[in-house]
Amino acid sequence: MKLPRRTFLHLAAGAAALPAVSRVARAQSYPTRPVHIIVGFPAGTSSDITARLISQWLSETLGQQFIVENRTGAGTNVAADTVVHASPDGYSLLWITQTNAINATLYDNLNFDFSRDIQPVASIMRVPAVMMENPSVPAKSVPEFIAYAKANPGKINMSSPGIGSINHVAGELFKMMAGVDLVHVPYRSSQFPDLLSGQVQVTFNPLPSSLDFIRSGKLRGLAVTTATRSDCLAGHPDHRRVFAQL
Repeated sequence: MKLPRRTFLHLAAGAAALPAVSRVARAQSYPTRPVHIIVGFPAGTSSDITARLISQWLSETLGQQFIVENRTGAGTNVAADTVVHASPDGYSLLWITQTNAINATLYDNLNFDFSRDIQPVASIMRVPAVMMENPSVPAKSVPEFIAYAKANPGKINMSSPGIGSINHVAGELFKMMAGVDLVHVPYRSSQFPDLLSGQVQVTFNPLPSSLDFIRSGKLRGLAVTTATRSDCLAGHPDHRRVFAQL
């Protein structure tokens, strides 16, 4: 894509990195019309939440609309294909996650070459995943969950927003390392209704879209996937137990 790299990097880096020129001067060069940010995940997911926060800030900063569009399907490949085949003028942007990098090696017959056809312009954020379960599961720690899963092979459902998503890959890695048999259930729409109702029991989900469920007690957090403890829920009664390293 031929998005003005310097302009967008300044914007995404934050206010401290913005060039000392007026909003009007920036808007005269880019953008001159609405910009579409294509997200490969459903509304309410971490990617959707963060994309909407960034799009709102960019809209206010540049005086042009940045519109988030959710194009789900094929593990974000539908969204990527949409941007690859859009006009290469910087007005169709792809919200990239780890899933896109995974797909580059997972799929053999994509209609595009991700590393060739998509031009990265800015790094926005790093997000850990959290292992969380429906409270009906009688396990309140990772060791307890592993013991419960080994006692019930093939009876625990693990949800994700699609095959090849980071949720899916993190779950499969956990299955391999823990030696447990979980049934993967991919969703094209939101996984949370079935997770909340107990139709599926566990997921490995990015932290931003998990926090409210954990705070409210609707879902139980077990651990984060990062090498160090997360402070996102400092003060939560289960903070020291839940947000330890997985």
